[in-house]
Amino acid sequence: MRIMRSNWTILVVDDEESVRKLLTAVLKKEGYTVETAEDGRQAVEKARLIKPALVIMDIRMPNLDGLSAFKAIREENKEVLVILMTAFAAVETAVEAVKLGAYDYIIKPFNIDEVKLLIKRAMQVQTLTEEVKVLREELYSNYRLDKLLTNSPKMQELYRIIGKVASTSATVLLSGESGTGKELIANTIHYNSLRSHGPLVKVNCGALPESLLESELFGHEKGAFTGAAARKLGRFELANKGTIFLDEIGEVSQSLQVKLLRVLQEREFERVGGTELVKTDIRIIAATNRNLEDMVAKGTFREDLYYRLNVVSIHVPPLRERREDIPLLADYFLHKYAQENNRTMSMFDPETSSLLADYNWPGNVRELANVVERAVIMSTGCVIFPEDLPQALSRQQIVAMEASSDYTGQSLKEIIKQVERNVIKQALAHNNGNKVKTAKDLGMSRRALLYKIEEYELC
Repeated sequence: MRIMRSNWTILVVDDEESVRKLLTAVLKKEGYTVETAEDGRQAVEKARLIKPALVIMDIRMPNLDGLSAFKAIREENKEVLVILMTAFAAVETAVEAVKLGAYDYIIKPFNIDEVKLLIKRAMQVQTLTEEVKVLREELYSNYRLDKLLTNSPKMQELYRIIGKVASTSATVLLSGESGTGKELIANTIHYNSLRSHGPLVKVNCGALPESLLESELFGHEKGAFTGAAARKLGRFELANKGTIFLDEIGEVSQSLQVKLLRVLQEREFERVGGTELVKTDIRIIAATNRNLEDMVAKGTFREDLYYRLNVVSIHVPPLRERREDIPLLADYFLHKYAQENNRTMSMFDPETSSLLADYNWPGNVRELANVVERAVIMSTGCVIFPEDLPQALSRQQIVAMEASSDYTGQSLKEIIKQVERNVIKQALAHNNGNKVKTAKDLGMSRRALLYKIEEYELC
């Protein structure tokens, strides 16, 4: 997105008419709307009325000096940029104004080309500021609780809980299968919280080995280890005054769990290789697709850390338990990916809709999004037909899976393992053995997939 504004208004303030006329002529030629004022008091009144993007103002003027006018204008409008004009004798005052937030200053007599360049840079800053403002508003809009897509009573209750939790600073533990939308929930909590203007920093704890994860979370000092050529700030430090989202928290080693516990308890830590105590003001949201209670019972996850994380527990149900959402989400993804890929798809064939509704979605919402995106890319018409879907969703395979689910004396655990093995085997075959793509399609981490491949002897 690029916002180009040819109608920015610039307010020129100087008690010398010749300066006002010169700058007005130059700026109008550059395409700006120009207003003028003769002194500081008039400048404050005009700025209040016209809301200029930039004010170019002399420091020494009658009635109200430029520094006082600058403070009054900025008090009314924090987004306006101010460039001060000054003689050599008043440079110290101009420097003081810059420290207080003025964009820059120019010394009289000035070079008009230098002034034009300075104004151009100031307006580029104003353009970028406007873009950030628009993008931030769009971001907040995307995560408004009343805009989240669901027809499911379970999810409506979950969003009601989020509405209560978001306004607090409580630590939140999100649980649920991979691909259910835990990251979306974390985003929603952050952008509906009092920390929404602060950073939202995300860390996938299962994607990095322990040594790299420690440095990623806590940062490191120069020379802390081979390759540490400079100090690096960690994610806990970068998330100060905001929220940190620790995804796949169940993958963290026990030695690192001790250090995480300290951050949760004390909100302080030391960088790797350092002794300086770093304090951080953060909200922590953690997520896992594993059963942390079982891990605590087995001794692989610290009990004290679990209770520190589990202040507010939110379980995100799998897509198969909220089938009411499948048509809604499928339609959303259809229009999203059609727009992104410049396609004209507008609907699903009824048989396609039936296939989507009947499928169990082991990869949950992430798998549904992947399937719809692929269908949009592969389809050649305006309607998504069954043949545009992956083979795993064909009616024959669904019927076969249902037929094979007849009770044969096996335990439930054995049946689930058998189905899981078949799904992983089919997904690997579909992706020609590509484990990264298979893990993404199934909505699981690569590490978890490798574990399952070894467990089911699929290598």
